[in-house]
Amino acid sequence: MTDPDTVTVRPGRESDLLAVLRVLEGAMLEVGATQVRTRTEAGAVLVAEIDGRVVGALVRDGDHVEALAVHPDRRGSGVGRVLVERALADTGRLTAAFRAEVRPFYESLGFEIEARDGRLWGERLR
Repeated sequence: MTDPDTVTVRPGRESDLLAVLRVLEGAMLEVGATQVRTRTEAGAVLVAEIDGRVVGALVRDGDHVEALAVHPDRRGSGVGRVLVERALADTGRLTAAFRAEVRPFYESLGFEIEARDGRLWGERLR
């Protein structure tokens, strides 16, 4: 597990675009550069860094998580948790639609989960 104190979470910048896209692509998430750029400009992208390297990203539209990914070398280390907690601190509420294989992650964070339109849907209040 990564020590949460070694993870820096900050708003994404235009200069982070390539690193964010690589992390999202590594998780096989279909989020385009234009969407990430638009969300970055709106202040709705968070990046997690360790030693100055982007190891995770959370992209949201309002309080909805559009994409959340952690570099494969850091999965299971708490980086995703830190990103979600920061996003919750910023918004007070988060929703997310996700695949069944990541349900345990969202459950561990206290999301209320239900099946909706063939996908899982979760919600958590701060």
